[in-house]
Amino acid sequence: MARDEYHKLNTHQDDLEQDILLYTEAIFVSWDQTIVQTFFQIALALSLRSRESRQPEDVNWSIRYLRYLYDQPLDAFDLPHNIITATLVNEFAFKIELDPGNVISDIEEMANLCHELLNTDISEAIQTIAFETFANSLFATQSLRINISPPPSEKVIECLREASICLPDLHLVSLVLAVSLFTRFRISLLNDDYEEGMALVDKIIAFRGPGDRPSEFQGPALQLVALFAKAQSHKCGKMEYIEKEIFRFRSLLAGASLDDPVRHVVIEELAKLQRQRDDRDFGVVRSLDPTDSSPPIPPFRELIASLSQSGGTSRGSTLMTMEDQHFDALHSYFRITDMADIKEAINYFRLALPSFHPGTAIATLTTIALANALYKAFSCTNNIDYLNESISVLQHSLTITVESFSQFLQARMLITSLFARFNLLHNEDDVNEMMQLFHVAVNNKHVKTPDRFNMSCKWAKIARRSRHPCTSTAYDCAISLMRDTLTFTPTLFTQHFQLAAVSNEDRVLPLDYASHLAQIGRFDQAIETLEQGRALLWSEMRGLRASLDQLRAANSQLADNLVVVNRDLEMLTLTDSSNTDDDVGDGMNQIGLLLLKQRKLVDDRVKLIAQVRSLPGFESFLKAPSFEVLISAASRGPVIVINHSKWRSDILILLHNALPSVIPTSDDFYHSAIRLRDRLMKCRSSREHGLDSKQYEHDLRSVLVGLYDLVGRPVIERLRSLNVPEQSRIWWCPTSVFCSLPLHAMGPIPSDDGVKRHFLDLYISSYTPSLSALIESRKVSERSFETPSILLVAQPDQSLYEAFPEIWAMKRLNTKVTTLMSSKATPSAVTESLREHRFSHFVCHGKLVYGKPFETSFLLHGGERLTLLDLIRSQLPAAEFAFLSACHTAEMTEGSIADEALHLTAAMQYCGFRSVVGTMWGMADADWTRSS
Repeated sequence: MARDEYHKLNTHQDDLEQDILLYTEAIFVSWDQTIVQTFFQIALALSLRSRESRQPEDVNWSIRYLRYLYDQPLDAFDLPHNIITATLVNEFAFKIELDPGNVISDIEEMANLCHELLNTDISEAIQTIAFETFANSLFATQSLRINISPPPSEKVIECLREASICLPDLHLVSLVLAVSLFTRFRISLLNDDYEEGMALVDKIIAFRGPGDRPSEFQGPALQLVALFAKAQSHKCGKMEYIEKEIFRFRSLLAGASLDDPVRHVVIEELAKLQRQRDDRDFGVVRSLDPTDSSPPIPPFRELIASLSQSGGTSRGSTLMTMEDQHFDALHSYFRITDMADIKEAINYFRLALPSFHPGTAIATLTTIALANALYKAFSCTNNIDYLNESISVLQHSLTITVESFSQFLQARMLITSLFARFNLLHNEDDVNEMMQLFHVAVNNKHVKTPDRFNMSCKWAKIARRSRHPCTSTAYDCAISLMRDTLTFTPTLFTQHFQLAAVSNEDRVLPLDYASHLAQIGRFDQAIETLEQGRALLWSEMRGLRASLDQLRAANSQLADNLVVVNRDLEMLTLTDSSNTDDDVGDGMNQIGLLLLKQRKLVDDRVKLIAQVRSLPGFESFLKAPSFEVLISAASRGPVIVINHSKWRSDILILLHNALPSVIPTSDDFYHSAIRLRDRLMKCRSSREHGLDSKQYEHDLRSVLVGLYDLVGRPVIERLRSLNVPEQSRIWWCPTSVFCSLPLHAMGPIPSDDGVKRHFLDLYISSYTPSLSALIESRKVSERSFETPSILLVAQPDQSLYEAFPEIWAMKRLNTKVTTLMSSKATPSAVTESLREHRFSHFVCHGKLVYGKPFETSFLLHGGERLTLLDLIRSQLPAAEFAFLSACHTAEMTEGSIADEALHLTAAMQYCGFRSVVGTMWGMADADWTRSS
């Protein structure tokens, strides 16, 4: 050790060599208390020699000794474990510098070691040094050219993320984390990576130290901003991101002094962004100008030459811009229409592909570009050789591609090519391969759930058309993913937006699956599927209010914990985020915070539910109800479910303790129902003919006649054959367009006595949005047998003159009637009074807002509104009956989803009312007289 100190002063190589020999000899004569220290000293000596010799062997042996010590219990040897950990980080950094051959595994191990240091009581100074070393090593290995290594793993990114929180002033860590997110974003295209990365660089750019001194990493952060904007523009096909950053850079330039060292970076990146905008302006004005030339096609021949000259991966310690021409070429195939250009692109991609390391981002992008170009060549020429090569290229690439977003993209492209070949050759092998690819794609955890759901819908459609045995599996997967799209969507507004964003064809997936199950004779499962796939928003919310009385009797602590989580999750879900703009900073932050909180609550709830299901007798707790449970909805009369699907439509009559009775439908049933709905909607929305006009009456009568022929006649015949007596109570559970059609009023029904009768004259009709909702409404309240008190909410005006007799009739009832009218009828007063009354009667205007179902409302005093969301927030377990004498209370807004039943009547039922009377459209003033 004395010679070691002497060497540090004199740097004689002979001294260091003698030190290593002496340390080695000492190992063989050391006793337990000193051998650990001796191993540590020889590791340090080897480390020192590696710095002077630049020989990887020395640093490898140093790491080997340190790893040995790392696995020992060091507390008894007066050698802190944290020192070994921090030293190992330093040695791996130098190993990467000398020999980057195993850089990925070395970075992973450094991440493990640094993560350990974060969770110990080691000083912040040592943590800072270790993370600076780690970040520098990672930074040196990251290249922003297109011929890049795979992005850092989630473990590395998570380690950097934790460090950026624990060491917020260490901007190098934040920058390297942002670079890591960027490299992953270019492959994954996940918006979360973009948002998080941009937030990190924004923080670095905005930093000001003493004397208004900016961060030393401001320049690289600005470069990264431009790269993020360009990649996001490529992803979305929009130039808004480029424009946003141009504005940012201009503002920075305007505020920078002439001697500001970052000024040249701002000017350089601003120039690049402006060139990007000028070269890629695909805006409306440009595209509508017939004299304007198309964007230039990349010169592929020149690119081949430049690619051969720049081969190899460039590494360095500074951020470098991507090789724009090569990157642009990979995204240019969709702009190529001329066959000569397509052939040149194919040749370029063929030659470029072997230049890149298999499995890297650039190799994957090149594979996808080549496959797309080949597919386009096939589309132009019908030459199947192009299609076969596209398939072959993708098949080979997928054999070496790990589960990732890139794998998803390649699988999706391969499915497209295989489907095209199947349509030509009808080879069953192509179908089987597609089915396998669909299974891989929809189970890829690196892909956002909406994208996986979209893929699962395609899987189900293709499987069903080809009558493949996996059709039911595909549908099952799609139904599950459809529900999962809501799991991590924080509020009702965003959940509805998520569902509304789904294509009309995919939105009816539960109806299509039910039709498939009916087609193969599994009618009980068809009923279960319809229940699981419809009224998703109500179902999710109802689960948060499920009764826990039985659980409390078995385990009160578990019940109390679940009550708290359910309450917090419901409050978060009912947060009003309708005015949040996801593309604006503050709005995104708000949604992000809600999402993080929701994910934590959902995770807690999932764990609690798992604990409940482990209890005897609670194995089915909060699981989707089985058919045996669902048919209890028919305990007080038949429930008629109408499934409207283009594949096959069915009318199913549910009877208590029996399989559904199925009524076959005509071939034109599906389209006839749509025509009836469209005609009704057209006459209701007509500005020329009011609700009390003869034309409206004529159109309505026509719809009722058509509806009777389509549904009424076969239902009446079947009810009679089932010995269901007239004047019995029945319930309708409609789907799709039937949610907007007045099934109860179908007719007239032909009769021998010449008296006109409609369906409601033969059977007493009610509606339910789902079977679960009907079952829930049957639960008896403790106050059900008391004389009910009635809350009368009235807000008539001059346009509702005929409503006054109705109000007076209510006040004359022989029971307690509490009236909220005029200034007393405020939203807060109404919601408070609803808790105190079992019966409620509303006489006022109902208001719809296009595309905003949660703003559907009752108009109260002074124009104040009692909205659908206000009602959902209320909990009225003792409520019994509500009569909604107002317009649109059982009508959904345009742009809403029919099978979600987002209207005031459903909201009243959800908040506690067991029975509700509502209106399916606007009411004329005379209707109040008839209703009273």
